[in-house]
Amino acid sequence: MLRTMLIALLMLAGCGKAGDDAAPLTVPDDFEPTDSMVQLAGKQAYDQVCASCHDEGVDGAPKTGDREAWTGRSWLWEAVLFEHAKDGYLAMPARGGDESLDDATVEMAAEYMLTKTFPDAPPAD
Repeated sequence: MLRTMLIALLMLAGCGKAGDDAAPLTVPDDFEPTDSMVQLAGKQAYDQVCASCHDEGVDGAPKTGDREAWTGRSWLWEAVLFEHAKDGYLAMPARGGDESLDDATVEMAAEYMLTKTFPDAPPAD
């Protein structure tokens, strides 16, 4: 699903005004998104949906970048965070209130938030 979404994002990025002789965008079958592609897609989703609460800690939302706000959370914090982001938790609505976001986009936004908060953490496998 992540691969499909990133391919779609790449295709949309290529939808600018190109000349009639521009070659169509093709994606190789063995395409694997890089960590930086995932971070870019996660940042865009975070900025559009999550930042309005998580930048300032609205209604108790843990602030992005504030390690102390995240301390004491479940040792399964990444999996729990992904589920809370998708399904909602306490005052946070499911998908940050944007039901058009698919699971992969929500997870990329959550991963972006974790990376900004814990930049020295090892990447998830």
